[in-house]
Amino acid sequence: MTTVLEPQLPVKAGPGAPSRFLPVIATFVVFVLTFGAGSVAYEGFASGQVVANLFIDNAFLIVLAVGMTFVILTGGIDLSVGSVIALSTMIAAAALRAGWPPVVVVVAVLATGSLLGFLMGMVIHKFGVQPFIVTLAGMFLARGLCFVISVESISIKDKAFRSLATATIELPGGVTITPPVVIALVVVAVAAYVLHLTRFGRTVYAVGGSEASARLMGLRTGQVKVGVYVISGFCSSLAGLLFALYMLSGYSLHGVGMELDAIAAVVVGGSLLSGGVGFVVGSVAGVLVLGTVQTVISFQGTLSSWWTKIVIGGLLLAFIVLQRLIVRRGGS
Repeated sequence: MTTVLEPQLPVKAGPGAPSRFLPVIATFVVFVLTFGAGSVAYEGFASGQVVANLFIDNAFLIVLAVGMTFVILTGGIDLSVGSVIALSTMIAAAALRAGWPPVVVVVAVLATGSLLGFLMGMVIHKFGVQPFIVTLAGMFLARGLCFVISVESISIKDKAFRSLATATIELPGGVTITPPVVIALVVVAVAAYVLHLTRFGRTVYAVGGSEASARLMGLRTGQVKVGVYVISGFCSSLAGLLFALYMLSGYSLHGVGMELDAIAAVVVGGSLLSGGVGFVVGSVAGVLVLGTVQTVISFQGTLSSWWTKIVIGGLLLAFIVLQRLIVRRGGS
């Protein structure tokens, strides 16, 4: 008896499992090479405290990049995050100046960011408006609310906030970090768990891969699309609190252009702007690469800070080209 095998239909695939990790691996390689170059060029660069300072100076950007990762994984974008950071610092500073308890201030700030994210997500989902347009409107709204609160900088003088801002945590080897670093790492761990070990996280990847297919599979794509913007709003407001601790002030012009830094970190970290591919750990590595570039330029001393933007722009272009090559290879 002869068995007839039916021909298999060709399936258009995205990046394969090994290829998915290539951008992340490339990001870690760039980080090691950049840090190694700085270690060779400058005395005192290769120290544990310099690495710790990368996390201390970029804790708020790590949290911001985590929220942006969720959005980009669905194929969306959030341009409001920098303005939400500024609004969060203004709400925190103004409320503390008015005598609000710090715990109430923290809850109010996180609730405001989450609410803004929810409203933007609902508009995107219910009315089918492009995320770029909706979050651009959210960016102007949040920045405008900052100026409604105050046009001048508001200093944070609350003792609890100041003590938390100046607190340090001693690590082995004489290395010190700050509480915002611990908060940022906890956020990264929770985000990695949600993305890889929960139904919500798997649906995020499915929506980014093909929303129509995910809908046909019975997945709750609408709830996930709204949910990722709530997460982004929450992370933005939390990053705003960390930035308020870092600056000890609220100011309407805080966070200008920071949404572009977050997007750059996520893309350099290996996430596809088209959605469906990316890792939170890669976004953290992207933040470390950007921070290392800035540290090298500051150690150099004679170069303008604008060289940081130039180098980041070059890295961003290189990683986008790398991603396109991986996608084409996976599709073939």
